[in-house]
Amino acid sequence: MRPSPSVRPSPPARADAANAIEAPGTDERLWRSWPGLPALPEAVLPRRGHVVVVAAHPDDEVLGFGGAMALLAAAGVRLTVVAVTDGERSHPGSLLVTPAGLAEIRAKETLDALAELGAAHARVIRLGMPDTAVAGCEEELTTRLVPLLTGAALCVAPWTGDIHADHEAAGRAAGAAARRTGTPLHLYPVWMWHWAHPGDPRVPWEEAARIPLPPGVVARKAAALDRFASQIRPLGPGAADAAVLPPGELAHHVRDMEVVFR
Repeated sequence: MRPSPSVRPSPPARADAANAIEAPGTDERLWRSWPGLPALPEAVLPRRGHVVVVAAHPDDEVLGFGGAMALLAAAGVRLTVVAVTDGERSHPGSLLVTPAGLAEIRAKETLDALAELGAAHARVIRLGMPDTAVAGCEEELTTRLVPLLTGAALCVAPWTGDIHADHEAAGRAAGAAARRTGTPLHLYPVWMWHWAHPGDPRVPWEEAARIPLPPGVVARKAAALDRFASQIRPLGPGAADAAVLPPGELAHHVRDMEVVFR
């Protein structure tokens, strides 16, 4: 379960990342039956103060950390969600919605999802960086995150090994900003559950921790994910308007725990 980092194979190469995400993924039943997940140590979340949650695209924060956000909101922790991009290129070939229109749809979906989590008062900051090109803005993103993280109890961002280029760049920038400000950092996986498998030596399980989610919180998270209609349901009948997050992928994100890397 905890292989040595010196022998851990690399995740799929960048050229193969899209293929790894689009290929058939690991069935959620395999993850739920794997004893390695409940054996992970439990992460301790702040009970007060300010937590900044970074998302490369609107919905990443709920997929990877939505249950924890519900717990934090219920505890009275102040939440800021930083949407690095507006997710305007999730359907680049669509003739039914423009990128600008999709950006506004996804921004509204985020607000609706936060309300489902009991976090309607969270501050949402849209940075408007280009979807699919966050790596080219990484230093700028770090600079813009620094003042947001100053004084925060925790920063949470996409995992830098998720193989999605925007996720990885957002995670790296958040890590750099966290180091500059001395802010604790947790990284959440999104696509890892799809391309990896239980006990996968490409995953740093020795850095992983679990966040248990009570049944009521799991229900809140499921309701929040359902608000992202532009991603989980087709925009129209054509292939260019297909759902981005099929049921098999969503199943990974409604279990009774979330996992972060510390």
